[in-house]
Amino acid sequence: MTEQEKQERILLSRQLINWDSQPFDSDQKLLKPQPPLVKEPMTGNLIKLPMNFEDLSKVDDLVKILYARRSHRVYTQQPISLLQFSFLLWAQQGIKGIRGKNYATLRTVPSAGGRHPFELYALALNVEGLTPGVYHYVPMEDSIELLKEVDPSSEEFMAEVKATVRGQAFACKASVLFYYSIIQYRGEWRYGFNSHRVMMMDAGHVTQNLYLACAALGLGGCAIGALESSLCNQLVGLDGEEESCFYAMPVGTVSDENEADEQAFYAWLNDKK
Repeated sequence: MTEQEKQERILLSRQLINWDSQPFDSDQKLLKPQPPLVKEPMTGNLIKLPMNFEDLSKVDDLVKILYARRSHRVYTQQPISLLQFSFLLWAQQGIKGIRGKNYATLRTVPSAGGRHPFELYALALNVEGLTPGVYHYVPMEDSIELLKEVDPSSEEFMAEVKATVRGQAFACKASVLFYYSIIQYRGEWRYGFNSHRVMMMDAGHVTQNLYLACAALGLGGCAIGALESSLCNQLVGLDGEEESCFYAMPVGTVSDENEADEQAFYAWLNDKK
């Protein structure tokens, strides 16, 4: 990439941040059909999730949770429970209600215009009672669907997983690796060319909720923006055009005994003044 091309890309990206409102007729104003609120199940393999979150410990003390929120890259590779897994999914994209006549979903996270343009996929590597595989979260049903089974013991497969996050090997030791896709028209339908800026804001809301949910459960995770989207799309079965992966976050079990290893990720800072 030449310096001129780099600067052009920077300027183009900045246009998404510096949003100057301009009048335009969105598809909503033109009364075009609204896209579905959520993606329909891709298969008939729905697995009902437990919802008795009151049985989970440490979900009430928000101040302690906020203090505990941090990134973790070292996992003990112990399994998480199906109930914990369910809570992590619900905390990110759970549906609490419907606004209007199926106009928008009210979820556990905010979203501009209630559009919630994201879909949530989970590569479950070590979840009790769950076949290792790629799952799609179906929030309207409080369910997941198995898209394909995987073999975490396969070095070839785990090399593919590592490649999706550009060689960040720590992610492969997580109990579950969440992949976020975006169905862009779900936002564009309302906001047109202004939609991409607010959709990226919404992505932060989702992952912050996952961070807090992890802290509440004594788990750890680390959001990853450095992806190979094409490989992620291939892993979860997306076309890469109307829907594409753009974000990921591994979550696993953690221990205070591994704090030295956690700090080793920041050793390069010791040379900074």
